[in-house]
Amino acid sequence: MSKYTFPFELDDFQKEACEHIDNGKSVVVCAPTGAGKTVIAEHAIHRALEQGHRVFYTTPLKALSNQKFNDFGSKYGVNNVGLLTGDTSINRDAQIVIMTTEVFRNMLYGTNLGSVADNLQNVRHVVLDEVHYMNDEQRGTVWEESIIYCPTTVQIIALSATVANAAQLTDWINTVHSRTEIVNTDFRPVPLKFYYFDSSQPDTILPLLTPSGQLNSKIRAEKRVFHQQDRKKPQRNIVRDVVRNLHEKDMLPAIYFTFSRKKCDEQMEKCSSLMLVTPDEQKQIKQIMDEYLLENDYLAKNKHIQYLLNGTASHHAGLLPGWKVLVEKLFQKGLIKAVFATETLAAGINMPARSTVISSISKRTDNGHRTLTASEFLQMSGRAGRRGMDEVGYVTIVGTAFQTPEDVAELVLSAPNPLESKFAPSYSMVLNLLQRFSLDEAKELILKSFGYFSSSSRLTPLLHQQSINQKIIDEMEQFKCPYKLTNQDMFDYNKTKEIYVENRRIFKTIQKQEREKNRQLNPDAVDFGRKTREMLEKMHSYRCDICKLYRKHIKDVEVLERYTIKQNKLAKDIEQEKDYFWNRFLAHRSVLTEFGYLVDDYPTDKGVMTSQIRAENELFIAEIVLSNILEGLTPAELASVVCAITTEDLRADIYPQIPISQAVRKKLNLIKNVKRSIEKSQRDNNIETPMYINAYYSSMIEMWINGAEWETILEQVDKGEGDIVRIFKRSVDVLRQLCCINNVPEDIVYTAREAIIGILRAPINID
Repeated sequence: MSKYTFPFELDDFQKEACEHIDNGKSVVVCAPTGAGKTVIAEHAIHRALEQGHRVFYTTPLKALSNQKFNDFGSKYGVNNVGLLTGDTSINRDAQIVIMTTEVFRNMLYGTNLGSVADNLQNVRHVVLDEVHYMNDEQRGTVWEESIIYCPTTVQIIALSATVANAAQLTDWINTVHSRTEIVNTDFRPVPLKFYYFDSSQPDTILPLLTPSGQLNSKIRAEKRVFHQQDRKKPQRNIVRDVVRNLHEKDMLPAIYFTFSRKKCDEQMEKCSSLMLVTPDEQKQIKQIMDEYLLENDYLAKNKHIQYLLNGTASHHAGLLPGWKVLVEKLFQKGLIKAVFATETLAAGINMPARSTVISSISKRTDNGHRTLTASEFLQMSGRAGRRGMDEVGYVTIVGTAFQTPEDVAELVLSAPNPLESKFAPSYSMVLNLLQRFSLDEAKELILKSFGYFSSSSRLTPLLHQQSINQKIIDEMEQFKCPYKLTNQDMFDYNKTKEIYVENRRIFKTIQKQEREKNRQLNPDAVDFGRKTREMLEKMHSYRCDICKLYRKHIKDVEVLERYTIKQNKLAKDIEQEKDYFWNRFLAHRSVLTEFGYLVDDYPTDKGVMTSQIRAENELFIAEIVLSNILEGLTPAELASVVCAITTEDLRADIYPQIPISQAVRKKLNLIKNVKRSIEKSQRDNNIETPMYINAYYSSMIEMWINGAEWETILEQVDKGEGDIVRIFKRSVDVLRQLCCINNVPEDIVYTAREAIIGILRAPINID
């Protein structure tokens, strides 16, 4: 039993979870945002410190890992805390190690990060924070893999926001890992109140619901603007009205969620005439800002500085990481009163607010506009209410013409969504598993996925239809003939009847033709007529000819035939769905075998090399390296090529004015041949793993390494600074991998190191 006690009384769900940990069980804690799940992780940390064990704390985002590293360093001592992210390794043998979930998953593969036994030496607990990220389309598979491969000697502490199927997740971990208990609570230490901003009543915000949970009848729906003359009328500054109301009602500080980076900046500017801070607070902002800018002088010309002094800020991925750190610092001190942010801010970053504002309940995606899911809404609204500071958290939804107040009320009252598996076999996964396990053992592991475990949810509609079809088939097959005849007897009767009807038609035609010519029937025709009458007598000899149930029986048999065909197809669909993940695994295995990365289901040297790569398409990167395409380049040119193969396709109208260098262009043309070769094999195996050749940022990274100033880079393209930083860092990630994976020629390793040094200068090297 842990000797440590917290300096405050724990809530019941926290006590229950801590007790399970003390009893050596894994635990899934499912609780609303802000309920205090981190306390449970801290309990595991205290146990580890007392007993001389180690604990890993994983987060989905590098920014969150950095934040936890700083928080835990202050709390437990810098010597006790380490940090491992894609590009940072600090004190990796510490008792408490913070890392991204990807790093933990990679450790469990035991490849280029060392053996699993060494990586997890003396580790007793692993905290999987924000485990609801399993729903993430791109990265959700990482959480499943981490849970499947985690040794059973390590207790899993899975912390999740509210989801509908927490019990199913717990059952799955119980099945694939070890004894796991669920602690599920809807308790919020700071309850939420929901409000609505109706632009026809700009001087107030209205409670969304009545005390009995009905929609407030005073709320009016927003009018759509249809006429051109209406569009020309001066429009109200809605965002300013909302923030002004919150300010007047003492409901700040607020996070104002918007689903476009551009709109975040525009909304901040629209509030520029509001002064949300006192003169004393403004003085504090200026002092903190001046000290920060002395250490980060590259931010001195940032155009958002003036807005900070009013108590407003913007926060999104298009901003420099260093600038976002300053915004977070000021907001945490209560000096920024309104931060306009995209939904990524809802992902656990420590920015407590009294209010959250949600600008719309729909957002644009790659597939058009869609309404927010209940879980997305809960994640954002849950940021409201600071524990120990606020009695209530306020959530305000802004009315728009594209949603009704009824839609908003329905979303607010909706239950959370279930977690859905995003498990996705990849080239790296296939190679890593076959490096350590036989094909049959690999199949066992694949069938342990949450996707397979929860496939019943995907199979439910298919199984339901199968059940309906079977019921119809059973009814058809249970038909009882009053004369105890079989279906075959009826088929014989039908055949006889069809022959008789056809022969009768032919005989009548012959008779008519002969009458018109005033001729007698010839002997063959007379014989044909006799045989037709015999066929009629044969038809009459069947009981079906007089049976009143004949029509029903024939119809049933036709239906039975149709449903049997349907049922056979459905059975194939169900089998395909059941084996979906294994079939994906086999498809990737087939491509790897074709390219010589697997022989007899074991990785070749180049297969081992590829197993160490972390990219969207590891085979693509490996083929480029092994084709010697990257040789003979300068550091700037190598970075330029790597940048092109790691940049996703962009919908961009503006292109950099500086063309890419001739050497880079030649290499990219060679890479196109590699891409075509892999695409053909992927098509044949029904695989859609992406490959990129996009030189949009390539000239910029080349200029940057060759010494260009940051302002010069920004002049080349109308993109957010944060976007450029992210692309450059993604290139650094691949360049780092070139330095440590097997079979990369020494001259490329040396060039990659030089390129990394050239890229990592301010502001790129600032987190």
